[in-house]
This record gives sequence, structure tokens and C-alpha cells, in this order.
Amino acid sequence: MKYKIDVVRIRENSIQLNGWAIGRTPDSRAEFSVLDADRKPLKIRLVSVRRDDVSQIYYKKVCDQDFGFDIQFPYTRGEDYWLVIRCDGKTAKVRFNEELIAKRASVAHKRMEKIHDLMNMETVHVAWEFGKKHGLKALFLKSKHKIQGLDNDYDYGEWYDLTKPTEEELAAQREEKLPREPLLSVVIPAYRTPERYLCEMLDSIRAQTYSNWEVCVANGSPAGEGGIVRRVMERYAKEDARFRSRELGENLGIAGNTNAAIEMAKGDFLVLADHDDTLPEHALFEVAKAICEHPQSDVIYSDEDKLDMDGGALFDPHFKPDFNADLLTSVNYICHLFVVKRELLEKVGGFRHEFDGAQDYDFIFRCTEQAREITHIPKVLYHWRCHQDSTASNPQSKMYAFEAGARAIMAHYERCGIPAVRVEKGVDYGIYHSFFEIQGSPLISVIIPNKDHTEDLDLCVRSIMEKATYRNLEFVVIENNSTKPETFAYYEKIQKEFPQVKVVTWEREFNYSAINNFGAGFAQGEYFLFLNNDTEIIAEHLFEEMLGYLQRPDVGAVGARLLYQDDTIQHAGVVVGFGGIAGHTFIGLHEAENSYFHRAMCTQDYSAVTAACMMTKAELFRQVGGFTEELAVAFNDIDYCMKVRETGRLVVYNPYAVMYHYESKSRGLEDTPEKVARFNREIAIFARRWPDILKNGDPYYNPNLTLRKSNFALRDLLKEKIGEPYRLEV
Repeated sequence: MKYKIDVVRIRENSIQLNGWAIGRTPDSRAEFSVLDADRKPLKIRLVSVRRDDVSQIYYKKVCDQDFGFDIQFPYTRGEDYWLVIRCDGKTAKVRFNEELIAKRASVAHKRMEKIHDLMNMETVHVAWEFGKKHGLKALFLKSKHKIQGLDNDYDYGEWYDLTKPTEEELAAQREEKLPREPLLSVVIPAYRTPERYLCEMLDSIRAQTYSNWEVCVANGSPAGEGGIVRRVMERYAKEDARFRSRELGENLGIAGNTNAAIEMAKGDFLVLADHDDTLPEHALFEVAKAICEHPQSDVIYSDEDKLDMDGGALFDPHFKPDFNADLLTSVNYICHLFVVKRELLEKVGGFRHEFDGAQDYDFIFRCTEQAREITHIPKVLYHWRCHQDSTASNPQSKMYAFEAGARAIMAHYERCGIPAVRVEKGVDYGIYHSFFEIQGSPLISVIIPNKDHTEDLDLCVRSIMEKATYRNLEFVVIENNSTKPETFAYYEKIQKEFPQVKVVTWEREFNYSAINNFGAGFAQGEYFLFLNNDTEIIAEHLFEEMLGYLQRPDVGAVGARLLYQDDTIQHAGVVVGFGGIAGHTFIGLHEAENSYFHRAMCTQDYSAVTAACMMTKAELFRQVGGFTEELAVAFNDIDYCMKVRETGRLVVYNPYAVMYHYESKSRGLEDTPEKVARFNREIAIFARRWPDILKNGDPYYNPNLTLRKSNFALRDLLKEKIGEPYRLEV
């Protein structure tokens, strides 16, 4: 017999236990009882729970058996209780009392529980499969990061409790008079909704600190099955006229049911919500406040987290960037809470039946395409209830939803005039990989500075010539003060072997910006690919992947995913503010590991990418003056991207354009007093040139996430104040 108690909670005068138990075979049945302090059996409420994850791990298949349990029993403060589990002739007894439950909640105990959780058959099975697929080195790195994760500053539940508004702040919100108090219509499609979940949603709205709202529920439950929703809504409407409902008498589908709820709405803005989720008390206040602060806003969205089925635990928070058009075509990252102005909704139309399963994704695309302004509230304003049949926890349970999502993306491209060829599944279900039609066959100039290190340069050039499928290339190699005679002999040889290669000579001191500007003066291409000599191509379609985005008029630069030799991430985009100035995301994460909401494997907009492999338009490069030569060594590529963004163009990170980057072999490290002094001077120069982003924070990052690590961990509440961006003193 094996068992595990996942959750223990004291609820008023009862204790609730969630967990699972199994025997030797899938047919083994576990029996449960609870004894009081006198060892007498208590009356318990036992609900069996399906746990396919347990059966797959221990029996290697999904069994038609409920291995999970939800047990509730009466509790008297200070008394001891024993949970008794019997299966296959064996008995286990687990003692509970207030002191033991409090101990389970302590930080130290949680860490020990995490360690214990790692040492089970589930972990062994997952680790074995991962190691078979990706190798021992990858398994070692994943295990290392898993153990390091035990020392994260906070569990999310603890973090949320420390950051949510206090009772005093909530009371102040109830009294505050905003300059404008728009009517917010919360529209909810209902379909066979369990009474408890619907009531929890309605109660969460009734508890809002902002009062100018209405609730519009369209009951799409089939005739004869909608009584629960109808009775609940009648009860709430009798108590508060702001609750309104409509009986549809049939299921019109998620799109039709939602449209019916929308038709009822009278509000200035519509707030989309599901029938079994909840809103924190301050959600609508924050929405109304954002409307006042951003009067041009047509679309507003917030961060979100997940709520377990019994409503007692929050987990898996999604802290999002400000509006990120290319991330949205990779994944529906906006999702909840989503608010749209009535005028925009009437312009774009409601939900469309042909996208059922991804109807909200299609709707979000149409709204964001035409919105005057899109406002992101970097606070958790939505709790998304998660269960096994929900796409929130089990993506494969709704495959049709992801197929509809691909069609929604293609429809978006068609409306925007973007020549997409197809959309495929990315690293996981719900993550999409877009392919674009290349317009013509423009010349791309690959610009590579080099000082000696001819083996690196040769590997770089040959890997492109041999592996890359795009052929209209030229190479501009910038000779930079090499000292070895064999270097110059190599230049003669490579130019004879490959006529596409030409070598130009830089005769002044090292200055990365000036050297690349010099090389660009010899380049004939319509597009420039700035490339380090210590790189090697992995993705054969690297040029097509980058060019597909760069040919759009709204894109000014595209960066690649760069890996160290051991297949760990060296670059997956740049966040301005990491380490005080700027840094790469997800450094050291193995490419096979899951990053924060798969961000390392999502095409998206960033404030900057590294010029170790960066493609840009030649005309735009000249327009903004190339690289800033005052930045001789550091942050010149970040500065260039900032200049690109200043023109109104996007900087895109594409994870499907992949290279190895063997990192800084040519120039050496900042390891002398002179180099360190120069590095510090360039920090000051960058800070003076771009003070606003350092003051206000990177719009493509979230202020709730740390600037001390590259893994998108929660911000340390003691060392980094929430909502306050990093301020650099120069």
C-alpha cells in the first residue's frame, strides 16, 4: 500500500484532508476511517476523487478507479485524531492535531515536504523518462534546478497573503470616489454550473470594493437541467438588483451563451468571467481605477492565478508583460481578467461559433487589433478554478480548443495582412509556432568581427554554408588587430573557397560598436545579421525564421535563442533591469526544461536581444546611426534595440532560430582594473541615455518578478519592493 496526504486544512470546526491511496493492483480498494481521541470512529464526509496522474505513474495506465480522497470530519480544538487507511490487508494510521497541522504550514516543514515529494515513484518515473529522452547531463541540470527551487524566497500562497490589499486598504477603496465611475458589466455564460461554484463566483463579485457593477448571467443549461442556475440567480436578484439573468432554454455553445450574456449588458465596459472562477475583492476597483488613469484604453487585462477545486488554495500565478503582440500569437497569455470597452466590442462583434474552444482567443485578437490603447494591470485580479478536465491543468483534454486556437491565429494574420503559411504546435499544446512566407530572396549580409581564433570563425562560416537552407548570403568578416600569421593565411583561403566571404580590416583600437559600424559600411545586403565568430548554427531554417518576422514593417530587429555547448540557455531575450542594467533571461536552463509559462520557447517581443546573433533592416540600421560608439564594449546591442524601439518598431525574440554560442573567446573577460573602469563608465552612459525604462521598469517584464535572477521567480519582498522598479543611482 502507498498513500500521500497532499493537503490538510482546518475549516471552522472541521478538518479537511485531500490525498490518494493505492494497493498492489488497480482493483485494490482503500478504506478510510477517522478515530477521535478515545479511538472511537467519527462520522466523516468522504468523496472519492479521480487521480489519473497516480494511476499512470504506478500502474502505467489510466484506470477506471478513483484513487484520490477528500475527507472532512468534525474537529475540537486541542484534540487528537487519527486517519486510518486500510488496503490489501495493511493498515496505516496518521495522527492529526492543531499543533501538527500548524507545523505542516511552517516554512521549514514545507521545504522538508518538498524534499520528501521529490523522493517518490512519480519523480523517479518522470526523471527516468526525461533522462532517456534528453540524456544524463540534461537530467542532472534539471535535478539541480529542482533542488535550487526549494530555496525560492516564497511559496506563492504565502507571497500572495503578504502582498494582497490589507483590510484597511480595502476599506479605503470602498470609500474612495474616483474621477469617473463607469458601469462594469460582468458577463458570465452558465452551463450546468455546480451551485457551489456559481455562488462562490457571485459572492466574490458581491464583495467587491467598487460598487458600480452589474452581473449578467446567460443560463445555457438544457431545458430541465437549468434549475440550479435559475434558482441561484433568482435568490441573488431578490437580494440585489445588480444580479440579472436570462434563461436560454438550450445550450448555444460557449460562444452563443457568452453572446447572450453580452446582449444583456448595459455597462460602459464588459468584464468577461467564467461561471466557476472567482475575483478578489479589489478586482473591479483596480479596473475602474485603470479606466480613469488611461481614458483612451479600450482593452484592459490583468495577471491571474489558479484556484484549487475546493477554493482553499491559490497556485501557479501568471505574471504577464504589458501588451506583447507576438507573444499573443504564440500563446493566449492574456486570458483572464479581460475587460473591453462597449464601443470596441460593438465594432469588432461578439464571440464567433466557428472558434468554439478558443472563442476568447479569437475575440482577444479582434479587440487588440483595433484598440486605441491596451492597459495591463500587473496585479492578480482573477482566480481561475483548475480541475482535471480544464485546459488550465490538462491541455490534451480539449484538443479541439488548440486546433481552434491555430485557426484564430491564422485569421488574425489574414486580417493584419501578414503572409503566414501555417501555424503548428509548439513546445506544448497551447503554444504555437508560426511560419511565414518569405517575400522574394533578399540578400542578407552576415557581419562577423574577428581577432585570430580562426577555428571558431571557420566553424561559424562553414556551419552556415553547410546547414542553412537560405542561400542568398554574403559574409563581411572584420579583421580586428589579429597577431597570428596563420590568421591572414586563413582569410586568403576562406575567400577563395567561398566567394560570398570578404574580409575588411579595422586598424584602430577595439570598439565593438565602431567595428560593426565599419563592417556594415561594406555590406550590400537589404538585411544585416550581426554575428559573433564563436557561434555555430543549429536550426537549418534560422534565416527564414528571423526574416519571416523582420520583413514585417512593424519589426526592426530579431534575436535568436543561443545555447552553450552543453545545451543550456545562454540567451532567450533580454530584460532591461536584470542585475541593475540588463541581462539575458533563463540563463543556464537546459533547453529541454520548462521555463516560466514556456516563455523561453515562445516567440515574443522583448525590449532587447543580444547582437551575438541579431538581424536588422539595413535601412533602419543607417537611420538610427548604427551602434552607439560611445558604448565600446558593453550594452551597445541593448542600446541599439532601444533606438529601434524608439522608432516605434518591435524587437522580436524567436526561439526557433537556434545557434550555439561559445561565448567571448575572442575578446576575453573584463578582468583588469582598466576594463572594469570602462565597463562601469558604459553602465553610466547607458543609464543616462535610457533613464525612463530603468526608472519605470521593462514593459515586457512584470514588476512582481525578481530582477536578481533570470528565471522569472517571485520578487523578494524584503529586498525588492513590489511595484517599484529597479532604480540605478549614477
